[in-house]
Amino acid sequence: MAQPGFWDDQEVAQITVKELKHAKAEVDGFEKVQKDVADTSELFALGVEESDEATLNEIDAQLAELQATVDRLELKSFLSASEDRLGAVVSIHPGAGGTESQDWAEMLHRMYLRWAEQSDFETHMLDYQAGDEAGIKDATFEVNGEYAFGYLQSESGVHRLVRISPFDASGRRHTSFASVFVYPQVDESIEVDVNDSELRVDTFRASGARGQHVNKTDSAVRITHVPSGIVATSQSERSQHRNRENALKILKARLYLKKLEEDRKKLDALYDQQKEIAWGSQIRSYVFQPYTLVKDHRTSHEEGDVQAVMDGRIAGFIDAYLRSALTKTNTAPAKEDS
Repeated sequence: MAQPGFWDDQEVAQITVKELKHAKAEVDGFEKVQKDVADTSELFALGVEESDEATLNEIDAQLAELQATVDRLELKSFLSASEDRLGAVVSIHPGAGGTESQDWAEMLHRMYLRWAEQSDFETHMLDYQAGDEAGIKDATFEVNGEYAFGYLQSESGVHRLVRISPFDASGRRHTSFASVFVYPQVDESIEVDVNDSELRVDTFRASGARGQHVNKTDSAVRITHVPSGIVATSQSERSQHRNRENALKILKARLYLKKLEEDRKKLDALYDQQKEIAWGSQIRSYVFQPYTLVKDHRTSHEEGDVQAVMDGRIAGFIDAYLRSALTKTNTAPAKEDS
C-alpha cells in the first residue's frame, strides 16, 4: 500500500485493502488458536504438577472453547470457492396449500433471521409479501457478512413440515412445503453487466395482508431480465426508487449465480432444485407430531429438538452439508484425458 501509485485507482486499491484485511484476519485467527493451545498446555502441566483440581477444571472449560473454535475454523476452511466469502440473498416461497404453507414459509423466515443474529450477521429485507390470513407469500432478504453465502448455500431446496395444524379445527396432522433459494450477494469486486435495454421494469401498488394496498402510489417494482427470463420484485420500501434498487440487487445476485453455475457446468446444482414444491423433492423434513425430529435427507444429519432448530440452531445441518460436499469432491473420480 505504500508503493507509489497504489491509490491512483481507488476502486482497485479498496479491493486490495479488503483482501489484505481478510487474509490478516484468517492468519490472526489461526495464530490465536496456536497461542491458546500453548497457554492451555502450560497451564495443564502446572495443574498436574501441583495437583490443583481447580486449575484442571478450568482447563476442561478452556478445552471445550478451544474445540469449538477449531471446529469453526475447520468449517470455514471448507469454503474455498470465490463466491463462498460473499454475503447471501435468501428467497423463501410457500408451496401449494394456502395458509398452511404460507405460515410454514414465515417460520423458516424467522429461523434464518435468528440464525443470522446468533452468527453475528446483519440482515436487510429486500421484499416481503404477507399472506392473506397468516404467514408470507414471499420473502427475500440479504444476509450481510463474510461467508454468509458459503454457509447458507446448504439451505437451498424444499423444506417439509409435518405438524398438527393450528388452522384445522379438527386437529388433523398436515404436511406443508416451502422452498428456499440462496444466491451470492454481488459486491463491489464483482461485475455483473446488465444492460438497461435488456430490462423490463413494471411498477404497481404494494399490497399488504388480505390484498390491501399499503400505499396509494405505484411504489412496488418488478424487473424482468428479458434474455434469461429471471424476474426480481421488491415492494418492502415506500419509495419506488429504493424498491428499484432492491429489485436490481436481487436480479444481479441471481444472474451472478447463474453465470457461476454455467461456468462450472453445474446448472443442476441450484436450478434443478426448483422442482415442484411437494412430495419427493424435499431436502429436509421437520416433524412436530407424532414425534419431534428434523432430518436432512442429503446428509442424514438429524436433531430431535425441533424448537431449538426453529430458533436458529441449524449449525449442525450446515456443518454436515459442507463436510458431505467436501467428501464428494475429494472422492469424485478423475476425468480421463481425451
